[in-house]
Amino acid sequence: MEMPEIHVEELKKDPEFLANIKRLEQECKEEESIAKGYQLLDAQLVIEAPEDEINEVFTFIVNTAFDKLAEYLSTHKSFDVNNDIEERAIARAIYEHAIQRYSENDKKGAKEMFLVLYHTIDNPKLKDAMMIHACAVMAGNSFENFIEEMVDVRGIDETDPLAFFIQTFVQPNDILLTMFAKYVKEGEDALKVLEESREA
Repeated sequence: MEMPEIHVEELKKDPEFLANIKRLEQECKEEESIAKGYQLLDAQLVIEAPEDEINEVFTFIVNTAFDKLAEYLSTHKSFDVNNDIEERAIARAIYEHAIQRYSENDKKGAKEMFLVLYHTIDNPKLKDAMMIHACAVMAGNSFENFIEEMVDVRGIDETDPLAFFIQTFVQPNDILLTMFAKYVKEGEDALKVLEESREA
């Protein structure tokens, strides 16, 4: 099925579309909504908005996501990525930031964020995928190596609302987690600090 062609120049002049963007700008800030931040980002990318405006939305998404993450960690809440659009958007923002860190070779930052996602996401398959990401980093894999040799891009289901997260690998998750057993233990030990504060 062919997607209808988006006429960017027409959209740039469409008063209704531009009013929607303004409304989204206001709502995402008032409600501190990351899901609406992503809608705004998509709309701005479509009309090829100035880079500084796109960066501003991106900064809002990342900063708000980390504020919410801090809140969730201190109250020991999990992200319900299956049913809650907002919580899925928070997890996505943190994940995208972790992937960016990994691609820039900040392995310490990336590992910590993947482990925190493993700790806070309420979805067993996605939890395993986050642990595999963290183990790949701990095992010294470069980002390119991880993408080219471990990830199975053909397995991505684009209709899945969680398709933003890499969850398909060339080996089944349980086999990878067994192969990475040493790093899984290392990751779980690092998370014990969070678990202990949860129980305190």
